[in-house]
Amino acid sequence: MRKLYILLGTISFFTLCIISSCKTTKETVSISEEEKSAFQQKEGDTITIADDSTEYEIIIIEPGFNFWLQSIARPRNFYSQSYMENRNQIFVTNYNQRVTQPMRFDPNLYELQINYDPHIDYGYEVNYKLYNYFIYFQRKYNQRLGPFVPRI
Repeated sequence: MRKLYILLGTISFFTLCIISSCKTTKETVSISEEEKSAFQQKEGDTITIADDSTEYEIIIIEPGFNFWLQSIARPRNFYSQSYMENRNQIFVTNYNQRVTQPMRFDPNLYELQINYDPHIDYGYEVNYKLYNYFIYFQRKYNQRLGPFVPRI
């Protein structure tokens, strides 16, 4: 009888551990008033992302992004190029997957796929602006393109 009690106690303990580990907490992103004003911009910004030393460029047309980039985003050289390349690869993969699923994800947000090859050195400037665009995009539209909270 004692062995059965211990076994049941062990099962209850493991069940409790499993139940408590299943709790999910979704971390929220706090948005400052200055950032909200960037998100509310109606004027269209056209940003050309290019690196003088490479032949690659990206054109982003997004109201408020240029203002956000100049006033909210971390300054250049805050992140290393390899850090941004790693994050950009995750962001691009998830973004492109959503482009292919218009019934599941808003096709107005996910319009065109991004051709980003992790084996190509796009340079610091392209990676910096692309990384910051993804942070801006996630924060403005309350999206999550990776396993981490899009922080500034």
